[in-house]
Amino acid sequence: MVNHTEQIDFIAPNTTSETLKVVPVEKKMSIYETKGLNLWYGANHALKNIHLTIAENEVTAIIGPSGCGKSTYLKTLNRMVELVPDVKTSGSIYYRNRDIFAKDYQVEALRTKVGMVFQKPNPFPKSIYDNIAYGPRIHGIKKRHILDEIVEKSLRGAAIWDEVKDRLHDNAYGLSGGQQQRLCIARCLAIEPDVILMDEPTSALDPISTLKVEELIQNLKKDYSIIIVTHNMQQAARISDKTAFFLNGEVIEFDDTTTIFSKPSDKRTEDYVSGRFG
Repeated sequence: MVNHTEQIDFIAPNTTSETLKVVPVEKKMSIYETKGLNLWYGANHALKNIHLTIAENEVTAIIGPSGCGKSTYLKTLNRMVELVPDVKTSGSIYYRNRDIFAKDYQVEALRTKVGMVFQKPNPFPKSIYDNIAYGPRIHGIKKRHILDEIVEKSLRGAAIWDEVKDRLHDNAYGLSGGQQQRLCIARCLAIEPDVILMDEPTSALDPISTLKVEELIQNLKKDYSIIIVTHNMQQAARISDKTAFFLNGEVIEFDDTTTIFSKPSDKRTEDYVSGRFG
């Protein structure tokens, strides 16, 4: 993680300028800057003038009622939304200071650095090993010992190695739903992304599997930036550092998660997180 510091001049009581102390303050770099983003599905104006700055090595939650634009926004961050017919956008999204909508920006390179985990587990109809090795092989890695290392590292990173190490050549469909979702996270880690996008990754899981995935997300933020869409406000409160509240295609409020849930500045946010609508 790249950290920058700001220097703050602090002069204690009864000191002179000769005893000036410099106190370093950690400041996280932004990984995404969204500026004036608008998106239309045909005539439907789905995202309206979105401005959002997302910091690296944090969990950022996106909450809001169904149809408010949460998943649409998430899918703009790796341009998967362009796979939907008749989509039009305006505005900019900067990923590490480069506009991902620029004509010379290669979408394949973006999707290598920005991985995606979907609502329902979607393992390939292959062995556990081949699910993880698929991405590295696509990127030209063929040597078995290197693939072995990647598979083990990725499965360990997704906290599922101990559960599957003796059945790597079994079909991934034989895993439970929660294991399949962690396998999909491991498959994402295998290509060494910078960002992991998660679209309601626990909505199809039982409470125990949900807890395991939430614990995994907390561990992964040490090495990755995670942006998660969730309909579960308690989940957002538990695992995220920042929360954005979307409503009718707009960002109503974006702040530290504790602030959003305890002292929101907008009454619509307060009404939503208190369960008055949605």
